[in-house]
Order: sequence, then structure tokens, then C-alpha cells
Amino acid sequence: MIGRNDPCLCGSGKKYKKCCQSKQAFSIEAVQVEELERILQAFYEEYPERRDINEYLALVKKWSGPLEKFLVQEMIEAIVMDEFFFHHKPEIWANYLDKQHKKVIRPSVASVLATWNNPRAFIGEVVAVEEMYMSVKSLFADETIQLRRESDKPIPVGVHVYCFVLPDGTMKDNQYLAISSMVFFPTDHKKVFDKFVKQYKAEKEQSVPAFLKENGMGLWELLGDDGYSGDEFTDFEAGVLLQLTRFLEKHDRVADKLLEIVEDYLVEEQPKARKEVAIAAGAIRFGQEHALFESLQLTVKEIAEAFEISTSSLNKYYNDLNAYYANKELVEA
Repeated sequence: MIGRNDPCLCGSGKKYKKCCQSKQAFSIEAVQVEELERILQAFYEEYPERRDINEYLALVKKWSGPLEKFLVQEMIEAIVMDEFFFHHKPEIWANYLDKQHKKVIRPSVASVLATWNNPRAFIGEVVAVEEMYMSVKSLFADETIQLRRESDKPIPVGVHVYCFVLPDGTMKDNQYLAISSMVFFPTDHKKVFDKFVKQYKAEKEQSVPAFLKENGMGLWELLGDDGYSGDEFTDFEAGVLLQLTRFLEKHDRVADKLLEIVEDYLVEEQPKARKEVAIAAGAIRFGQEHALFESLQLTVKEIAEAFEISTSSLNKYYNDLNAYYANKELVEA
């Protein structure tokens, strides 16, 4: 067996601890993460079982009544499924974990599963975002967790997030992963969460888990009353994208890459434009000059006139998008 201070077997001339030991550790960690993801995915593929379907559908029906006015049925069913598994029928998850313990051979995976006995609902505000994790401050307790990011899509500080969480397998006290999907709420709805926290504080006898179990549907009703419809964009951001999409459709142009860049720009940079059309117009010039759609051969003045804004407003957001895109390309290079 090779020692940490022995020459690495790869022939690099470095000590093993300075060379392939770290690569081996990374490989083991990657295998563990893959195994844990497989276990989570398999749960949603196997459950609910036939004997639980009627009870699950009854809960879907109960929630659909007040929520179908503002949420699509698919989203309601996804929300209710986690509520069903982890608030109403926790024995389903417990029995599944028991079965997985018997199948698992890798000791490190078994150690993680031993920490997965109590999934919990978590609602918090994003206070910082890093490459792999985001810091999320609980709305109900003096706790900030590191929640593993699910993608590279930008996440703005200040949005609220809702999900059921489990320890992420690193064995660090405050690092978690979302069991299924995380739901992000635009900053437009901050007052809803403030109201929900006040409701919790008024019911002093209840623990946080008990309160969230009993009032979960109530939170979604409050959000619906406040205009939430399942979108992750603020009303302003959605307006910019609508103006941009309408212009492209009117001129029979497809520009998926442009829309993706503008979405990321809006979320990451949080531009404070007075008019939605100013950003949309700047985006059209940016897209045309970067060949992100078939050129319309429009001058800056013609684009500004089409959106009924000044060329100076258009150019401000064109320059902002240029700087954002150049920096993004540099970071990814």
C-alpha cells in the first residue's frame, strides 16, 4: 500500500499526498454523490405505491381547490407529493430508507443514510451565493444553512426559497441538499413571507415543523392572493422578457441564446431601469450585433423608435449587457 509521503505511482515525481491522493478522494466523493442521487431519484420513481395512491390523490384534490386559480396542476401535484411523503405519511420515507440500508455496500453512503431519517421543510431567504452552495437564512429560527445549488443558473440575493432538505453527505453540520426541486420566489412577494412569519410568532405553542405542516397550504394561498403564479421572475423582469419576446416574434426571429443571456443578466445584475422597454431595446441591439439572431439591419435609432424610447436609454442597457456578457465569457473561459 502506498504511503502519503511516498513518490506517486503516476511518475510525476511528486509525493502521493500532493498528487493522485486528492484525485482519488475526489473520485470516491463523486461516486458517493452519484449513489445518493440515485437513491433519491429511485424514491420518486417507486412511490407512492398503489396502496397509497388514493390517499395521495385525496390530498391533491384538497390542495387543488384553493390553488388551481393561480398554479398549474403539475406544480400543485409536485408540491403536494412532498407534503404527502414528509408531512402526512413519513413512514413511507422511513420504510424506503430501511430498504436502502440493506442494499448499500459502501460504508460512507450508509453513514449518510443514517442522517436522513428526518427530512424537514425549510423556508428561508438567500443571503449569499457561491459556486456550489448558497447561504439561506431561515425565516423562523436563528439558522443559516448552506444549500447545495442544483444548477449554474444565477440566483439573486434576497429571493426566498422553499424545499424539503436533508444533510448533503459531506457530514458538515450546516450543509444540505433539496430532496426534490427548490422553489424560488421573486422579491415581489417579500411581504407574504413577512406576514407568514408573524403568523408563526403569534402561535407560540407550535414548533416550526408543526407550524409548517399545519399551515403549508395557507402559505401558497397567501402567495396566490399576492399575484404569484409559479414564476421565478419579478413582475418587472417578466415584463422585460415579454417585450423582448414580442419584438422577436413580430419580426419572425428566434433567439433562444439571447433570451437566456438576458434572463441571467436580469437575475444577476438586477438592473434598476425605469422602463422595461429600455432593457428590451438594448437587448435587441446587443443580440443583433452579436449575431444571436438573423440581423434585421436596424439602426440604433430605428430600434429606439420601435420601442418608443431614447437612444441614450437603449445604449445604457446595450452597454450594460455587453459588459455583463464579456465578464461572463471571461469567467467561463
